[in-house]
Amino acid sequence: DRFAVEDLARIKEYDVDVLVRLGFRILRGGILTAPRCGVWSFHHGDPDTFRGGPAGAWEVFLRSPTTGSVLQILNEELDGGLVIYRSQSCTDSVSLIRSLNSHYWKTLSFLPRALAELQRLGPDRFLAKARAAHPTIDLYSQPMYTAPRNGQMIKILLRLAAHMTARRYRNIVSINQWRLFAHKSESVQGSLHRLREIIPPRNLFWADPNIFEHDGRCHVFCEEYDEKIAKGTIVLFSVGADGHWPEKPITILDKPYHLSYPFLFKYRDQIHMLVECSTERRVESYRSVEFPHRWEGPTIIMDKVTAIDATLHEQDGRWWMFAIMVENEGAKAWDELYLFHAPDPFHGTWTPHPLNPIVSDVRRARPAGRLFWQDGKLIRPAQNCAGGYGRGIVFNHVLKLSETEYEETPIAQILPEWQANIRAAHTFARGGGWTVCDGDRWRSKL
Repeated sequence: DRFAVEDLARIKEYDVDVLVRLGFRILRGGILTAPRCGVWSFHHGDPDTFRGGPAGAWEVFLRSPTTGSVLQILNEELDGGLVIYRSQSCTDSVSLIRSLNSHYWKTLSFLPRALAELQRLGPDRFLAKARAAHPTIDLYSQPMYTAPRNGQMIKILLRLAAHMTARRYRNIVSINQWRLFAHKSESVQGSLHRLREIIPPRNLFWADPNIFEHDGRCHVFCEEYDEKIAKGTIVLFSVGADGHWPEKPITILDKPYHLSYPFLFKYRDQIHMLVECSTERRVESYRSVEFPHRWEGPTIIMDKVTAIDATLHEQDGRWWMFAIMVENEGAKAWDELYLFHAPDPFHGTWTPHPLNPIVSDVRRARPAGRLFWQDGKLIRPAQNCAGGYGRGIVFNHVLKLSETEYEETPIAQILPEWQANIRAAHTFARGGGWTVCDGDRWRSKL
């Protein structure tokens, strides 16, 4: 579609910063340069891997683990514009409707976020930042996707039917169960096949391990989820000096609502524990009165928010909170990481970071445990939920952390492939001479 010369002249009289394309077909000509910062357009697919359409469909048909989405400034190249906001979602390999629904709800926020950044930086700095993040050479070597023909659709439906049949059969004969894997070493180096398996009873899950060393002893706190009542509690394994794990953990925190992701930290010589209770729309903290068994509270440190897997980090006298949040109901709680800071975890106001969400990528957003230092580098463990919830763990090197900047880059990952039938691993902990992670394994109902 092209605009007439006289219409372009009228549009330019308004001296607009941005035009947003929500209709039309492929735009060409002078309209693309009429606004100061171009014509912005959503693309519900990753233009590096899936150009064309239908939106998000081929990701499902070809069982891609992720479905990308971008907001871009259009140019003459189809789907090859300057990307100003990019994100990745988990693809639902069974349902196109479910896959697109969460995908669209998240993408809804891209436009106001980009406009806010344009206002904050100004046009020159905004465009320079986008160009710096854009590849110098932009080549696309995949097909230009179009609506599938009848023959293609028959093959797609047959593959989908086979996949659903296999999944249904697997659910009939087996269950998936989260359990712990431990190794007596704090090193992040080496092979994972050495990890020892800590197996819960058949109806229970053990997940979200967090290690806290006290008086020379290693204490492993985790979530215990009971399938019969569909609720989680916080339990404790106190590991012996000889490396002996107790057969059963001790329940230390049980509420009428679901609890998970215990996070222990020390503040003013007192031991505290954050727990996730996102269904109650708050972040709770408990104080130890007789460690490790007696706790009092809760103290509400953030209220009327749905903050998932809240993780604290203290650095240079300032406290930082990383947490997953969902801006639009309908989006998944796996995709976007928010950062807050305060001078004090209990008595200060938590200030949102100006770059929130600091990560919008299902492959490395959701927290997977405590930040730690390794060889002079600050490492943030994160969940890789591409292809399914908690599929793996990614270790991100934090390059910049300040009240105005945040930057990280992935440097290593754990995939659930070190033993047979493990399908996921999503929390990592080290300390007290131990390394512990969780894993989701298929277990026969027979």
